[in-house]
Amino acid sequence: MSKPIVAIIGKPNVGKSSFFNYVVGQRISIVEDTPGVTRDRVYADTSWRDRDFTLIDTGGIELDSNDEITSQMREQANIAIQIADVILFITDIKQGITSSDREIAMLLKKSQKPIVLACNKSDNYGAPPAELYEFYNLGLGDPYPVSAVNAIGIGDLLDAIYEKLPNKEEDSIDDERIKVAIIGKPNVGKSSLINKILGENRSIVSDVAGTTRDAIDSEFENEFGKYTFIDTAGIRRKSKVNESIEKFSIMRTLLAIERADVCLVLIDATEGVTDQDAKILGEAHEAGKGIIIVVNKWDEVEKETGTLENYKKDVYNKISYAEYAPVLFISAKTGQRVNKLFEMINNVAEQNSKRISTSVINQVVNEAISVVQPPTDKGKRLKIFYGTQATTKPPTFVIFVNNKELFHFSYQRYLINCFRNNFGLEGTPVRLIIREKGENANN
Repeated sequence: MSKPIVAIIGKPNVGKSSFFNYVVGQRISIVEDTPGVTRDRVYADTSWRDRDFTLIDTGGIELDSNDEITSQMREQANIAIQIADVILFITDIKQGITSSDREIAMLLKKSQKPIVLACNKSDNYGAPPAELYEFYNLGLGDPYPVSAVNAIGIGDLLDAIYEKLPNKEEDSIDDERIKVAIIGKPNVGKSSLINKILGENRSIVSDVAGTTRDAIDSEFENEFGKYTFIDTAGIRRKSKVNESIEKFSIMRTLLAIERADVCLVLIDATEGVTDQDAKILGEAHEAGKGIIIVVNKWDEVEKETGTLENYKKDVYNKISYAEYAPVLFISAKTGQRVNKLFEMINNVAEQNSKRISTSVINQVVNEAISVVQPPTDKGKRLKIFYGTQATTKPPTFVIFVNNKELFHFSYQRYLINCFRNNFGLEGTPVRLIIREKGENANN
């Protein structure tokens, strides 16, 4: 289930970043008393009343400015509005309603998204300030007086946001669909693959890198099952990200990864695995998603005996941490092997959500210990008491031991390999949580 998105919108210097930092509990956005400081999209996961959501901080909107940077900030804010489930419009109560506030209010009304209006810098406790009532003229409902700096009224404001979040039931409607994010650097054929699967030109296909700015969802159903394919903008190398809008596209891709059950990591067969490919795959790996490595443009590679196997070895050599991920060689252009994706997606999604009984886990743990003795250090030997599965997506196992310091990485990797050999777990990361006896498995 994907987290709802709340976008913070407003003109410059009204306290958006101060509110963002207070709610997420750390100083992520730069806070400075200068308009236009927050130029890049910043986002973080947070929760209120046991409801998780993603909060996006945006640069200030200046609708009447033609400056290049403020134009980019305006474009970013527009995209944030498009992807948001709820919009938090922050104003400055000390300034009163400005022409910019009115123009932004009109823009937000056109979006037809749920809107919560906050009047920041209401720094005094007690009755609402008289200036608050002016903000009813924006036609956005009740304004909430808050002080992000002094933490006044934050709870009431978060309650108002909570009430406007999509119902969990609505979030769960498409849970039976496998969500598949198609990720990769620009121009590797992500949109071409989507179009081949859908049988129509749903996404614009162009040789110009970066054509797909936003993530596009496409629902698809065939004899193999029901899917939601998420086509994303390509992630560029940092040195080439010189526009704020491109930085936003990177964030959008990362949000798409978070929403996905399975990530198809596309690699250009004519280029081989690049450092950027490895980094993109690493994002999906760290997020605990099911992963399939899809080598596209295979029709453009000259073949001889052993070409495919040698290519696969080269892939795993460069991304050794993800040797669990299956590799499929396709051509989105000709459709070669594209149909093989569906069974692979189904299997990887199943493995990513696999649950194994405690008794079976401990049988494998005991067999592993008998084959390879746990390590020792300065006369002390690691003792593994038992293991259990904590969560799925990805499969996460809690192992109870006598001393966490003795559980070296190499033995953890050995135990994970034993789990894979016995349980399958193809295409999914596996995580271990090490606990000393007496610690709670859920901590």
